[in-house]
Amino acid sequence: MALITGAADGLLRIIQDAFSAAITVQGNEVRIKGQPEEREAAVTVFTELAEAVRAGQVPDERSVREALASVRHDRLSPKGLRDDVLWSDRGHAIRPKTMGQKCYADAIRQNTITFALGPAGTGKTYLAMALAVAALTRKEVSRIVLSRPIVEAGESLGFLPGTLTEKVDPYIRPLYDALFQMMDAERAGALIERGVVEIAPLAFMRGRTLADCFIILDEAQNATPEQMKMALTRLGDASKMVVTGDLTQSDLPKGAAGLDEAVRVLAGIEGIATVRLEGRDVVRNSIVSQIIAAYDAAAEKGRR
Repeated sequence: MALITGAADGLLRIIQDAFSAAITVQGNEVRIKGQPEEREAAVTVFTELAEAVRAGQVPDERSVREALASVRHDRLSPKGLRDDVLWSDRGHAIRPKTMGQKCYADAIRQNTITFALGPAGTGKTYLAMALAVAALTRKEVSRIVLSRPIVEAGESLGFLPGTLTEKVDPYIRPLYDALFQMMDAERAGALIERGVVEIAPLAFMRGRTLADCFIILDEAQNATPEQMKMALTRLGDASKMVVTGDLTQSDLPKGAAGLDEAVRVLAGIEGIATVRLEGRDVVRNSIVSQIIAAYDAAAEKGRR
């Protein structure tokens, strides 16, 4: 109960402020007096937090507010956030941490193509990678294909030193980092060597048909309209694709990004979903969400 109520009852006060019901805690006993619907909602919050503690989690202000929001808006039972996506080779569960991430994971499971739009730190690539590895483990797909568009910053790849692999490695490295968090480096290296996991620049996808694959196109805000169309039409039988990007972080000339166009043109097609993650879905250092909010506010002020 001490973990649920928080230091100096800080978390308990957040819960009390969220309900009109009177909530008191004595020892390990919670007493709730109020209207039936308020009591039921409050009981749900305490029950879910207690189960989270039993599972080894430590509630914080963010997780308490997420639990309250999910109950209040009837969008999602907090229990859904504990659904495991994948057990990593290091023995810890990888799961959604916010309602937005849960909706994202559900969209990937239920659709053939999922567009994930949102700022840095919202878990777009990480969760997609977890679901890809889980699908491969369950033999739902035979391969994982990971790709990114390469936007050159002042230097042509042809003039950079090294082999082609060495030239593109810095662009693809974030995908390796995400993969190595799911499984140990030896296993990941073996899968890459056998071609079960393929990591390649988007330009290398032309002319191919990717069947029985889980495809992740990362940083898609840097794909041109032609590249985006090419990538989406690579999809073969029994395949699934996740396209991630942040529309505010494109390195292409203004008006040249294909991600926004694809989301708009393909809206309404069955089997294609778009999930928009927000600052509240940021799961990196808490200051990241404040940075994003500050930039958004500045941009909004500039438009006025």
